[in-house]
Formats: sequence, structure tokens, C-alpha cells
Amino acid sequence: MSEPDPARSPLEGTIAPEAAPVRKDQDISWETADADEDPRDTRTFFRGRLLLSVRQYIRDNGPLAAMLAVVFVNLIGFGIIVPLIPFFASSLNAEPWQVTLMFSTYSLGQFFAEPYFGRLSDRIGRKPILIITTAMSVLFYVALAFAPNIWVAIAIRFFSGLSSGNISTIQSYVSDISKPEQRASRMSLIGAAFSLGFIIGPVVGSLAGHAPTPGSEFRLPLLTAAILSAIACVGVLLYVRESRQRTQTAPPPPILLALRDALRNPVTVRVILATLCYMAAFASLESTFGLWAKARFDWGPPQIAAIFPVIGITAGIMQILLMRPLVRRWGESKVLAAGLFLFGLSFALQGLHSVEWLITPIVVLGTIGQSVIFSTICAIISITTPADRTGGMLGLNMSTGAIARITGPMIAGALFSAFGPNAPLWMGAALTIPAAVLALQIGRLRKGG
Repeated sequence: MSEPDPARSPLEGTIAPEAAPVRKDQDISWETADADEDPRDTRTFFRGRLLLSVRQYIRDNGPLAAMLAVVFVNLIGFGIIVPLIPFFASSLNAEPWQVTLMFSTYSLGQFFAEPYFGRLSDRIGRKPILIITTAMSVLFYVALAFAPNIWVAIAIRFFSGLSSGNISTIQSYVSDISKPEQRASRMSLIGAAFSLGFIIGPVVGSLAGHAPTPGSEFRLPLLTAAILSAIACVGVLLYVRESRQRTQTAPPPPILLALRDALRNPVTVRVILATLCYMAAFASLESTFGLWAKARFDWGPPQIAAIFPVIGITAGIMQILLMRPLVRRWGESKVLAAGLFLFGLSFALQGLHSVEWLITPIVVLGTIGQSVIFSTICAIISITTPADRTGGMLGLNMSTGAIARITGPMIAGALFSAFGPNAPLWMGAALTIPAAVLALQIGRLRKGG
């Protein structure tokens, strides 16, 4: 028997009753039936498609959404504290150098914790590290709320830095659940969660700061931050799924071996050096901005807290809406270089102007640049590092940043005392120049490789 011709209709050459001519009234009846049935069929079809799309989206993005929610809640607590630190220290009769020392000791704790927790998370998984560190945050927020003097507060800030050594673990989690082409945009969502925390945190802090009893205006915000960290800890425990299988391998390699691996990679070593310059500039601004605003315009906690939502909204728009198209169009390295240029320009403009209302637009300009720097650095590291070493390398990078955040505030505090409020700004502007040059070199090396 010959095979049927697929190009030929199965009814061709036959006469069937169904093929008889159709009367006009029958056509009309069919059209009427279609008109009655199609809307229901169409609605059912699109409901089904929508349900499938939602299920697929949750399956693909559920772990990311859970992690971002936890980061967001935890960062509200962080956003409560950061604007208040200079004034909290001043309430304990701290000198300007002791105020900046509170920032440095926090970063010193991060320096020790980040590489250890990052490499440990490569071995035992991300979730246990996140549970431990968020629980530690609760304890140290409560301890800081009842610190009797500035030196105890400085010591507690060191241990708070240890508990904050989970950023590389969060970055590694996002890297685990993302494809290479998704990493830059998804890393930017971590930055967006930070930004939203800085929008809401200062508002919550200012509300909690209206204390019913004298002397507790800082205690209530700190205890509020502790409660939010406790919620984040429970959120990790209940809703965050482990992204990495536990491995029965040797203990994590020491940081010197991770540093050796980084130095052998021309891209990674430049990323780390760029991080060092950028974070020193950022830390000098972070630790002295409140002192600068107080010295130049007599700002207090309400004015400082009001600027953080502006920072958060600007960074959120950049990271949620603009980061992905910018990276797709220009690539991570060029976006990183442009961000560093804008960040450095904002330092120079802040040092030159003497008009109070210009603070906000200059801060917005700096935030536009800063909001793309962190995400692109993390994306470049995760793309150029093997999966089993991502946590360790991101931890090493964060540890490098912590070195800058240790030394940056101390140098900025000394410059502030010796040469005036604008001196740390010129230091920050100068540091962004080599960082931008390194970013451009990274782009050429990746293109050449």
C-alpha cells in the first residue's frame, strides 16, 4: 500500500455528505453560535494561560522573592540605625574620631566574617549561615540599645559587623539560582531591597525616635531594628529554600589561598582593587556626611533621616527599572565605569557648593552612579568565578571592601578634624578615578578573553 501524500487533503477525490454546499441560513447560525461561545472560550483560554504563567513565574522566581523579602525586612532595621549612628555616638559624648571609629569597627567585624561565612556557605549551604547571622543581629541590636558608654558601643559595633558578614552569602544564593545572563539584573534586585530598606528604615526610625521618656530616643529605634531582624530570621527559617547541596569536602581554604586565586585572575584582581577604591570613597562619605551636614548647615537627625528615602527611591528606580537595559546595551564594565564617574563627580560638587537646597540633587546624582556599582561588581565576579568558589570569592571581595571601610572612616575623620568638613569629599573624589580606570581595563580584558 502506498503512503498517503501529506500535501494532499484526506478528503480530496472523495465525495462526503459533509462536503455538500451549505445554505446561507446555516452560515448565519454558525456565526451566531460562534458569537455566543467565543467570549467564554477566550476568557477560559486566557485564564488558563495566565494561571500557567503565574505558576511558572513563582516556580522560577519564588526562591528569589523569598530571599529579597528577607533582605528587605532586615535592611529596614539597618536603615533605621545608619542615620542615627553619629547622633547616638554624640549622645555618649563621643569625639568626631570616635564617631568614625564606630563605622570602622563595624567594618572590621565584616572583614573577618565575610570570607569565612562566604566559604563556609559553599560547603554547608547558604541557609544555615543566614539563620545564624540574622539571629546574631538581634542580639547585638539589643546590646547596643543598652550600651552604657562609647567604648562599649564601639565594641558592640565590632560584633554587629560579624553578624553582618552575610552579604556574600546572599549574593552567592542569588548566583546559585540565576543563569549567567540573569545575574547582573538579579544582583541589582539585592541593591533594590537595600534601597527600599533605606526608604522605610529612616521613617520607622524617626517615628520610633519620639520616645516617651528622656534618654530613650535611640533605644526604641534600636529595639525596633532587633525585632525586624528577628522577623527576618524566622523568614529565612520558614520560607528560604536551600540553594546549594551540603558537600563532604575538606574545610574551606584559608583566605590567603582565595586571595592567591584572585591574584592569578587579571579580571578578578582588578575588580578587587576597584572595590577597594570605591568602598574607601563610600565609607568616607558615609561616616562623615552627618558631621559635614551639621557643620555646614546645622542639620540634625530629622534632616539626615529625610535624605535617606531620596537615596532609596533613586537607587530603587535605577536598580529595578534601568539596570537590566543598561547592562544589556553597554555591558557590566562600561556601566561600572560610568557609575564610578558619576559617584566621583557628586563628591566634587558637594565640596564646591555652599547652597543648602543643592544637597538633594547632588545626593541624587551620586546615588545614580552608586546604585549600579555594587551590582555590576558582583555580577562580574560571579560570571568569572567557578560555581564552587563563588561564595569564597564574593566573600573575599566583601572583605576587601571591609578593609576600605575600616581605613576610610579613620582617614576621613582625621582629615575632617585637621582640614575641615570638605576634606573627606576630595579624598572620595580622588579615589573614584583609579576605580573607573580599572573598570575600563576589566572590560578590555573580558572582551579579549
